[in-house]
Amino acid sequence: MYPSIACGPINIRAFEESDLETFAAYRARPEVAKYQSWTTYTYEDAVRLYTAMLEHPFGTPGQWFQLAVALEASDVLVGDLAVHFIDEEQVEVGFTMSPEHQQQGYSTFALRHLVDYLFQTMNKHRIISTVDAENAAASRLLEKVGFRQEAHFVENIFFKGAWGSEFQYGLLRREWPERAG
Repeated sequence: MYPSIACGPINIRAFEESDLETFAAYRARPEVAKYQSWTTYTYEDAVRLYTAMLEHPFGTPGQWFQLAVALEASDVLVGDLAVHFIDEEQVEVGFTMSPEHQQQGYSTFALRHLVDYLFQTMNKHRIISTVDAENAAASRLLEKVGFRQEAHFVENIFFKGAWGSEFQYGLLRREWPERAG
């Protein structure tokens, strides 16, 4: 069952079909795709992702899921959180916010509450996130939420026609109460 997490000005919830047009529109923007695995993103891509998520219960090891980040007052989609259940104990997270809704604290709220849910409700041991080494905003967000940089992979990925470097961040459940701030 997908979580439904109310956290201040936003809610984290399962995607709905009505979200897909907005989801595809912000993901198609070059400034959003810059550090992501896609170059172009279409409505059909969004439908395929949505349909694939329906095939497995939330939390299935080995699977990726997207959670909608919507404004609490209007339920308008403003971003999404990616959740990869690596195995029974470890989770990888990612995040994407529409450009109009960046720099308003929504990503911090969303990520902080997702981490809390994964540790406190799902009882996961470890959460990681891997970001492009040039994506300073993503690194700042992870550090603000309490993640620590654990690795700097130098030219480890051939990405959009060039070798790129990545940072990996990590956080343990036992660290969360102190780092949650």
